[in-house]
Amino acid sequence: MNLPIRYFSILAILLLSGLFINSVSNKQNNINTAESYIIKGLKVPQNLNFAGEKAPIHLPDIYERFDKELHIITYWQSNTLLQLKRTEKYFPIIEPILKQYGIPDDFKYLAVAESGLQNVVSPSDARGFWQLLKGTAIENGLEVNENVDERYDVEKSTHAACKYLLKSKEKFGSWTLAAASYNAGNTGIGRRVEEQQVTNYYDLLVVDETARYIPRIIVFKEIFSNPAKYGFQLESDDFYQPIKFKIVEVENEIPDLIQFAIDNKINYKLLRIYNPWLRENNLKNKSNKKYLIKIPV
Repeated sequence: MNLPIRYFSILAILLLSGLFINSVSNKQNNINTAESYIIKGLKVPQNLNFAGEKAPIHLPDIYERFDKELHIITYWQSNTLLQLKRTEKYFPIIEPILKQYGIPDDFKYLAVAESGLQNVVSPSDARGFWQLLKGTAIENGLEVNENVDERYDVEKSTHAACKYLLKSKEKFGSWTLAAASYNAGNTGIGRRVEEQQVTNYYDLLVVDETARYIPRIIVFKEIFSNPAKYGFQLESDDFYQPIKFKIVEVENEIPDLIQFAIDNKINYKLLRIYNPWLRENNLKNKSNKKYLIKIPV
């Protein structure tokens, strides 16, 4: 066989082999996709409640609202998984404060729905774990300025959120409506209750965000209480753990927080991570109050 013929013969064999391998590969990929990644429709539990107040899942519009949130939260796996990991770090801080105010434990899931247990900032400039607006934060005892913003302090902001929720519960007589008012405001919920002449959250016509709000909170409660049921498998060491720290009481100005961190045998990064309410590289303390600064150990 001369050289050109041999060359073309080898080339033809290679091309045919490539087509065969590609065909087999595609067939295997299709089989693997179908067999290993199955998206299942989820069943909405019928016994869902918030703070002991039952959700009327038997109503078609309510069922669909819960069904939507159940599928969104379950199948946004990475986000929900990370939120689950944060619970052991932050729920032990939030739970005793809720108990102190006589607020049902279910409200810890409101913080999950608001921020995913992170110090985030919303488009409306609500901040922190509890997404408090500046005016609401100040009304409920927090200091908020360019130097100190206690909305970023998980303990203090939880106290402020509890004070707001107690006022809402007193106004509406329902924990579910109190939670809804956290999203839409006491004035907004109060106006709709009066206009529509109903006293139940599930009977109210509200904007989409508020309509989704309570179902989201309850679905977080359901999934976080039964993670394995929804496919989330975590070992005990997968959860983020609280950091041990000591408290340094400060009643004066700190002109240089970098040096303050060094003096306390940590770096400035750690100081700011564990005290995110410090918003500048100094503490002016114009009000001459006592601040509690966490120093990780």
